[in-house]
Amino acid sequence: MVSVLNPTEQKIILIGVSWETYEHLLDDLSDSGSPRLTYDRGTLEIMSPSAEHEEINRTIALLVEVLAEELGVDIRNLGSTTFRREDIERGFEPDSCFYIKHLDEIEGKTQLDLAVDPPPDLVVEIDVTSPSIDKLPIYALAGVPEIWRYDGDGELVIYMLLAGEYQQSDASLAFPLMTGATLISFIRESRSMRRTAWLRKLRGWIRA
Repeated sequence: MVSVLNPTEQKIILIGVSWETYEHLLDDLSDSGSPRLTYDRGTLEIMSPSAEHEEINRTIALLVEVLAEELGVDIRNLGSTTFRREDIERGFEPDSCFYIKHLDEIEGKTQLDLAVDPPPDLVVEIDVTSPSIDKLPIYALAGVPEIWRYDGDGELVIYMLLAGEYQQSDASLAFPLMTGATLISFIRESRSMRRTAWLRKLRGWIRA
């Protein structure tokens, strides 16, 4: 077992964890918003997000909601829903995720199965501390087409899945109006502006 700590966020890595144990842990924690689990062929990461982590995550999720509303795009925000596939021995709980293009395919469903249902169209990942498990290969195997990844240095990178691997992109696939540079600018401003003023500026920019 290896634990990675900073003053506000804790990550614990367990090696040699069976799929059955992983599923039992998911069941035990099903009514809890924290911690979040990532499973990769016997390696389990248990992460308790910090206040900074959650604030950035919720800011980006709100940005997506406002962007979709202003552009008239229907989306479904499934937050940190658990996704797992036993056949590839992977499981993940994104910080935020959204169905956009494949919204109709999951309409009305309260339980999703990656073996038959499409993955989220957009995943948001916040890595305030160094990630212990590289999640990009897990998302690639699941077929997630786009990831917005914010790191601890205050940078955001948009990734698109191309030929089974993620490549950096200047602009979003789901929302072509939004570039990585614009995203990080709004995220930084959200940390210095009052929320109502920030929302007015965001809406004004989209409408313009």
